[in-house]
Amino acid sequence: QVQLVESGGGLVQAGGSLRLSCAASGTIFGINAMDWYRQAPGKQRELVAATTRNGTTNYAESVKGRFTISRDNAKKTVYLQMNSLRPEDTAVYYCAADLRSSVWNFVYTRYWGQGTQVTVSS
Repeated sequence: QVQLVESGGGLVQAGGSLRLSCAASGTIFGINAMDWYRQAPGKQRELVAATTRNGTTNYAESVKGRFTISRDNAKKTVYLQMNSLRPEDTAVYYCAADLRSSVWNFVYTRYWGQGTQVTVSS
């Protein structure tokens, strides 16, 4: 069974850093986009950072210059390095990935992780 498992969340003071990881497991024949989203209480889920299979990246304006997304295709893992954290970064962070789980076709399905809490205190 294909799944994404996140780790690395926690409580940090403003100005601090955290590194999130998200590993894909199960029978996987290909990975396209691997992204990070977040959802704060009372707000809609928003895209934080995205990366394509060839390493192209894209960031939300609110995190540019502070967050860095990277991936290790061999380990089927995507990372989010978060520096200079602010209280407004507090949210549940989710990873998402487009995974191919069948050898019989080239269909990619979006999978989601369970989420990891990031809390930034002022």
